[in-house]
Amino acid sequence: MSRRIVITGISRGLGFAMARGFLKLGHTVIGCGSNPDAVTKATAALSGAKIAQVDVTSDAEVSSWAASVIRDGGPPDLLLNNAAVINPNEKLWNLSAPEFDRVMSVNVSGVANVIRHFVPAMVARKAGVIVNFSSGWGRSVSAEVAPYCASKWAIEGLTLALAEELPDGMCAVPLNPGIINTEMLQSCFSSGANMYPSPEDWAKRSVPFLLSLTARHNGQQLTVPGEE
Repeated sequence: MSRRIVITGISRGLGFAMARGFLKLGHTVIGCGSNPDAVTKATAALSGAKIAQVDVTSDAEVSSWAASVIRDGGPPDLLLNNAAVINPNEKLWNLSAPEFDRVMSVNVSGVANVIRHFVPAMVARKAGVIVNFSSGWGRSVSAEVAPYCASKWAIEGLTLALAEELPDGMCAVPLNPGIINTEMLQSCFSSGANMYPSPEDWAKRSVPFLLSLTARHNGQQLTVPGEE
């Protein structure tokens, strides 16, 4: 059965790879990205997907986008909060306030904004799965990525609390996608990122896994199979 799937951060990395995988299986894919050039390129590459330029840190932009999506076809069956940024590798005390705030704004407030404007319609229907992308650094830590770790630990707590608020029949989970060779990983590991799978190879495992999630998974801290 075809699903209606909403993906934030669709224009690159994991979001783009997931979108391509879902489209190949015949699902309806709707997404957003913040960079206008990347959104234009993704729209051309992901034939059939409906992609909007939206800054998830703006509650007003997310509100307008969500209202349009729900009006045009109803709430999503699967909501994937994937959009995220990472700080430059640096000791916490050397990072500026704007650098710290940007990570928290996108990775935490952005997720809350999307939930605020999509989830009420899902709750009214008492159906749907919400996946908030976490990280291995949401369950452990490393030096020089303290803001990113803080944001992903916040996602774990936010999601587990959300899971307790949902009606029966719904699901919210924090998901550790594993270590994938994305631009974000390259910013941390440089050429060492090449040791890890590409987003396309990762999507071959993650797409069927995401489609398998149901209400019985509600509140579980999950990791994509095959990843550590």
